[in-house]
Amino acid sequence: MWTALHAQLHQTLRQRHLLPKTSSILVAVSGGQDSLCLAKLLLDLQPKWDWRLGIAHCDHRWRSDSGSNTYHVEEIAAGWNVPFVSRRAVEVPSSEATARQWRYQMLGEIAQEGEFDRIVTGHTQSDRAETLLYNLIRGSGTDGLTSLTWRRELVPGIELVRPLLEVSRAETGEFCRQQQLEIWEDSTNADLSYARNRIRGELLPYLQNHFNPNAEKAIAQTAELLRADVEYLESTAADLLARASLHPRMLHRPVLRAVPLALQRRAMRQFLSAVLPHAPSFEHIEKMTALITAPNKSRTDPFPGGAIAEVDGEAIVFRDCNNLS
Repeated sequence: MWTALHAQLHQTLRQRHLLPKTSSILVAVSGGQDSLCLAKLLLDLQPKWDWRLGIAHCDHRWRSDSGSNTYHVEEIAAGWNVPFVSRRAVEVPSSEATARQWRYQMLGEIAQEGEFDRIVTGHTQSDRAETLLYNLIRGSGTDGLTSLTWRRELVPGIELVRPLLEVSRAETGEFCRQQQLEIWEDSTNADLSYARNRIRGELLPYLQNHFNPNAEKAIAQTAELLRADVEYLESTAADLLARASLHPRMLHRPVLRAVPLALQRRAMRQFLSAVLPHAPSFEHIEKMTALITAPNKSRTDPFPGGAIAEVDGEAIVFRDCNNLS
């Protein structure tokens, strides 16, 4: 049965060019309402787009019923006559972040083995609002506030796509009821020891009840607006860094001094991301940015890996401590 949600997704895909015709698409399905809704929508739209579809399920082994959950998704895929692949964690992930990292790694491997060029997940408008709040509370900058994007490269040649970012969790639930899809209820979603569950179950309802009934949609729209700003700033900062680079480890200070602080910080983050073994912290970026206007011979304390940055006239030089003059 063609529904308003079918029409909405069809229009979104056309406008945003997320899943071109004849794409090979791996759908990540947990068994919950969002991923089931997405899988059914794509299955129904498949004749119009000529996609090749597959379903993947990742078992973190967090629950005693996780094996039954996997079998449930496999049965649904078989009923739809869609190829199915699952992965089971060898070691139980220790945190939400570890589980997410493992899950994306597995999805990337499955996509490569099955020659899929896109992986889709059922992240919704609700997830986007929750993620913005979660990262805001943790003190994230604008990049973190917009971390749930429509698309990004997961592994070389394979995109991760989130087609439901304008669809609420209430809408996916209603769709599943209309289509009589059997949702697998994840008991961990009710565990308030997880910060995201507390945001979902307590903070967002509080904001909706006491501040704005449409808080979820408004917050998700803020993430979308910020995302466009971030993309522009990142592109401009990359151009700035290219102009300021005298050498892969040397920057020209006058070029950096001529631009606003926001671009200085982004350029320094991009520079440090290229030379440090791990992603730079806020403190790392700030001490590098301070060198743009610091006196000659000013130095930072060592970065991870032992290197330091030093002012040498109109240049900032990033070098190993062993090579200091």
